Amino acid sequence: MEVHTTTTTTTTSATKRTLLIINCLILSVGHCGGPMIMRLYFIRGGKRIWFTSWLETGGWPIMLIPLLIAYTRRRNTTNTKLILMKPRIFTAAAVIGILTGLDDYLYAYGVARLPVSTTALIIATQLAFTAGFAFILVKQKFTAYTINAVVLLTVGTVVLGLHTGGDRPKGESNKEYVLGFVMMVAAAALYGFILPLVELMYVKARRRQDLTYALVMEIQLVMCFFATAFCTVGMLINNDFQAIAREAKAYELGETKYYLVVVLNAIIWQFFFLGIIGIIFYSSSLLSGIVITVLLPVTELLAVIFYNEKFQAEKGIALFLSIWGFISYFYSDIKRDDKKKKTKSIGDDHTSETELTQHPTVDNNIAV
Repeated sequence: MEVHTTTTTTTTSATKRTLLIINCLILSVGHCGGPMIMRLYFIRGGKRIWFTSWLETGGWPIMLIPLLIAYTRRRNTTNTKLILMKPRIFTAAAVIGILTGLDDYLYAYGVARLPVSTTALIIATQLAFTAGFAFILVKQKFTAYTINAVVLLTVGTVVLGLHTGGDRPKGESNKEYVLGFVMMVAAAALYGFILPLVELMYVKARRRQDLTYALVMEIQLVMCFFATAFCTVGMLINNDFQAIAREAKAYELGETKYYLVVVLNAIIWQFFFLGIIGIIFYSSSLLSGIVITVLLPVTELLAVIFYNEKFQAEKGIALFLSIWGFISYFYSDIKRDDKKKKTKSIGDDHTSETELTQHPTVDNNIAV
């Protein structure tokens, strides 16, 4: 029995880590591709900030595909419910969705006004906000390795901003630059709050019902829907819907490629949000913040390759520190799992010894 329990625990842990890695890869596609495609929109003539913020969550109908697959599989079991979410979880997801919509606008405004290096520098502060709010909201525990990872990743991304002056957009007023800076700081702080808030919602959901990945996808769909609704109001007020056709005709790459960029924008950002909720589900909001920070210098490298931006020494140093910090965090995670396994093994051994002591006749019968 002890061997069976240990094997099951090891298998579950290995499966969980595999799914976690898959979600990290999904997030990588969204977090690296999202800013790149958004930057392509702006540098080739796009100017609608509310529209780009709308696109960050506007691809939410894509989530209906995996939800439909999950429902089809669920019909073969005893659970035939079409919707798993309960009213309180729905309300919480809606509120977080509205906050996400606001964060989308703040982020899009910053991307439109600031160079990549400055954006990376400011987004680096998100990890500190996430760590702080995770400690307050979900009682996140910190080890020496975790703190080391947070420090390394923060320092690494701060290094990216050492020479931001040379990357400042030409023809941009001081007022626009400062406002973009303030907006990006607000976006980093707000999303640093949203990630632990999502984890807290998961914790509350577990107490009221079974928290499955299908339910998590439902939560994500509701969040993206309300974020999109928030940005839709902004687009209506700003008359963005009427301006899309005119902007498409004036786009540097042509009208067809304009709409291609728009569609890709909506699709790629869904990878970002799907990866985020998966990482929080299988691990924590802190890890999601760490993965986001790790990917910042990767985005810088992609900007060098595709947009011919300069690759300064600072970017290489930032990439090295980010990888080091990421390894430090996962080493801490592996050590924690090993400690849990050892503790469980000792507990199983103690239980077996107790049972033998309480039933000595079993050993006598075996001896006979």
